[in-house]
Amino acid sequence: MSHNIHFNENTGKHAFFSVKEKAWHGLGQIVDGCLSSSEAIRHAGLDYQVVKTPLFTSQIHHELPGNITIFPDELTQIRGYYATCRADSGKPLGVVGSGYQVIQNIDAFTFFDSIADGKGIRYETAGALGAGERIFITAKIDDHIIVGKNDLIEQYLFLTNSHDGSGSITVAFTPVRVVCQNTLNAAIQGLSSAVKIRHTASATDRLAQAHQLMGLAAKTSVATEAVFNKWAKVRITDSQLKRLIQMAMAPGRETLGKIKDGDLDSLSTQFNNTVDRVFEYALSSPEQCLVTTEGTVFGAYNAVTGYFQNVRNYKTAQDKVSSILFGGNAAQRGQAAFNLCQGFADYGPDIFCAN
Repeated sequence: MSHNIHFNENTGKHAFFSVKEKAWHGLGQIVDGCLSSSEAIRHAGLDYQVVKTPLFTSQIHHELPGNITIFPDELTQIRGYYATCRADSGKPLGVVGSGYQVIQNIDAFTFFDSIADGKGIRYETAGALGAGERIFITAKIDDHIIVGKNDLIEQYLFLTNSHDGSGSITVAFTPVRVVCQNTLNAAIQGLSSAVKIRHTASATDRLAQAHQLMGLAAKTSVATEAVFNKWAKVRITDSQLKRLIQMAMAPGRETLGKIKDGDLDSLSTQFNNTVDRVFEYALSSPEQCLVTTEGTVFGAYNAVTGYFQNVRNYKTAQDKVSSILFGGNAAQRGQAAFNLCQGFADYGPDIFCAN
């Protein structure tokens, strides 16, 4: 199942919900509205507990070379390691160390409730992947970022948590341009767009206090609006645009060095084809032909990020989410484009030759 949405055999439902819009891959539940994280958890089928249990291995005896006998009744505990399991089904989710602390879904999601009071936050989606080892929730902030007169960017908070030891609890501020549903993630002016909380003994306390860090979202919003409006007034020629795209899409220093040296003939056909697709999107897509984007640095940034959101094909929807939101290639190229656009807005085309 390429979508990897968890299917609960006991309830006969997929662990996903969305508000009013069609659910992911047509699966899960569509609801009219969701006022609290507890409602989101119930609609998405995430109301299960996770427990940490000792990990055991069977005794193995070698009778003859190549012959192994396993004695399942003779178990040995593996010291220092534990299995995380769902309490409702007993299904294992992962293997963790002794210092790992389980953060229950309700404890992770109530983080949003602590900042929702008076903030105008609406829960939009929530779900679980695999056997329930990774969960996520998105909440929409009612305020908009406005570029120019009417180019609107919606603001979302995105939280993900894992129960298999693969990652931290992550809360991210995620702006999305309305006209093309283009995610515009980027670290700006020394402000990180995400907060990470490790699964340690102090994780629960840190999670309870994490709402204080979400002043980050307000600061990032103000800074982002100022930057994007500045970019929308800075002109860029087609040739400069293509050079910026080449540099933003460069997968490493070797490719970037060739571009800066003008050694374009040695670039791979695959890379050049990708650049051409981004460039075509930049010049021809309707959302790239608005006052704020046509021939502007803001349009250049949207060209790179919009390619990954609206043009590039992914094997699965999870691959797309991972690439854009979880620090994958799309996020890395988007950050590179952001830095280049910031440099171009401040210093002009000289940044193409800078070390």
